[in-house]
Amino acid sequence: MTIENNNYCVILAGGKGRRLWPCSREEEPKQFLDFFGVGRTQLQQTYDRFAKIIPKENIFINTTQQYIHFVVDQLPDVDGNHIMAEPVHRNTAPSVAWAWHRIQRLNPKANIIVTPSDQTVMKEDAFRDNVMEGLDFVAKNDCLLTMGVKPTRPEPGYGYIQVGDHSGEDDIYKVKAFTEKPDREFAKMFMDSGEWYWNTGLFLSNVRYLGTCLKTFLPAILGNLDSVRPDWTIAEENEYVENYFPSYPNISIDYGVLEKSDNVYVQKCDFGWADLGTWHGIYEAQSKVDGDNVTVDSTVYFDDAHNNVVKLPKDRMAVINGLDGYIVAEKDNVLLICKKGDSSSLIRKYVNEVQLRLGDKFV
Repeated sequence: MTIENNNYCVILAGGKGRRLWPCSREEEPKQFLDFFGVGRTQLQQTYDRFAKIIPKENIFINTTQQYIHFVVDQLPDVDGNHIMAEPVHRNTAPSVAWAWHRIQRLNPKANIIVTPSDQTVMKEDAFRDNVMEGLDFVAKNDCLLTMGVKPTRPEPGYGYIQVGDHSGEDDIYKVKAFTEKPDREFAKMFMDSGEWYWNTGLFLSNVRYLGTCLKTFLPAILGNLDSVRPDWTIAEENEYVENYFPSYPNISIDYGVLEKSDNVYVQKCDFGWADLGTWHGIYEAQSKVDGDNVTVDSTVYFDDAHNNVVKLPKDRMAVINGLDGYIVAEKDNVLLICKKGDSSSLIRKYVNEVQLRLGDKFV
């Protein structure tokens, strides 16, 4: 097995969380909320989960300067040099590039797992086993490894991974293809085929191979710092990022690196995964009350209402009659009532239209 101190975790916590609007808002997105009333925010729960697997001193948090105060307040034990705050919002590929740049200086033998901050894991022991197996695999093999889970519904809002040939180790297979957010008909075909798995957004690599991929597929922005100042300090790296990070493209690690690499594997996992970044994902992950309704830390009376998901402020009570398959969500100055179906694309449209017509105060 890998040496535990060579294992590192990067938690991506810079997203604006708009798919859970209006409860997740740009000023305070979902990863910093105790969304379910359990006493810990989604970021804290993700940190807690990995602190049981990875040494705490090897956990890094990537966010933006807009949100750094949330990270510092919620994770006071994390060293300041392990909180990486981007000057502007970019997608996940630049975030991973910066985290890789810092970790490879600390430990050129590092194995890295990158995780979103807005997921739930129902089987903690199975998750730990999968993570350790995955870290062991990338320690011995120069590759990128994604963690996939078997679809439970034809969800058009997720990415899908087609499973190829077996690697010869554990439940790890070569990736044949990626598809991002297919329409519902294709998602159903993928699910029925048994060849396609949901992309959890968790991926692993050793620091050497990850560096090779980043240098191949992304602009050599941080590489320029290495050329000019090969013995850079963290303060110098922070200053360089402040000036040059905006030069990175706004591109995801999936599209910018994983889908372009020929040497990508997928690990078949079964740890009770749910993406908490969408209303439909929350509906699927939470226990149901009468009528197959889901209430998220809210007081609701249902009458002849079915298959709904409801999240209200603490001082509100709702009576819902006759609704079937809806999202009902309220926070501050916004109430959303929307069909649950393909809500991710609809909510993205609503947020953009509201921002354009009424300004940022409703976003």
